[in-house]
Amino acid sequence: MITADFHVHSSFSDGANSPEEIVAAALAMGMTHLGFADHGYAPYDADCCMPAERVEPYRAEIARLKENYRGTLAVFCGVEQDIFSGAPGAGFDYVIGSVHYVCADGVYYAIDDTPEKLADAVQTAFGGDPYALIEEYYRTVSRVAERTACDIIGHFDLISKFSEKRPWFDPAHPRYIAAWRGAAEALLQTGLPFEINTGAMSRRWRTQPYPARDILVYLRSRGARFVLSSDSHSAGTLCWDFARQEADSAALGLELVRFSPQRKTE
Repeated sequence: MITADFHVHSSFSDGANSPEEIVAAALAMGMTHLGFADHGYAPYDADCCMPAERVEPYRAEIARLKENYRGTLAVFCGVEQDIFSGAPGAGFDYVIGSVHYVCADGVYYAIDDTPEKLADAVQTAFGGDPYALIEEYYRTVSRVAERTACDIIGHFDLISKFSEKRPWFDPAHPRYIAAWRGAAEALLQTGLPFEINTGAMSRRWRTQPYPARDILVYLRSRGARFVLSSDSHSAGTLCWDFARQEADSAALGLELVRFSPQRKTE
């Protein structure tokens, strides 16, 4: 079983537990590699992201844990960077590039906060046309690698977070398929791995990870590689459902990467 998880949020952003508490949980589980990836500073997202003044304390705390647990648990300091914040700069072991918003007429609309806010965005900014919002989302996703200089492509189809419990579009609709395939083709050119992300499963919004199975199969057919991640926001959801996802990935013929951060932090 994979015992490494590189998409973990702490109380430095919108996680429930301190980094020290998360390390303790990782050790109790027998994990070998733990990567913190708190949300980088985003001035339009004060509720979920690190304020600018907490970025340096975050790096310092993860550096302390990295040293304290050297030889017992490999600890890494990553960041989940939203596309509208640009590249995060130096000081991180790796970057997960993600899209949590669409921007219309200078206004940022969250696509994964609540179903109600998403529905309001469809009505307010996209004339009641859900596929227009979806197309804008995937156009934005197609640029996430160049804008964030990321090492991993985060939750590719996050736009579908609520659609299993609160259906609001048809995933078989030609406009939806054309939108995600366009973004997939753009990102496949980078050679970067895509997450298989179980975060919405642990939060009970989905029964399958991101990306959806048909997208996974398409990406596999185009030579994509994948990193299994929990997108954990609490100590109790580290490596969520990894055993089953490993088995499912093998059955689908997906290539899971044993991710190893290579970025220089100086």
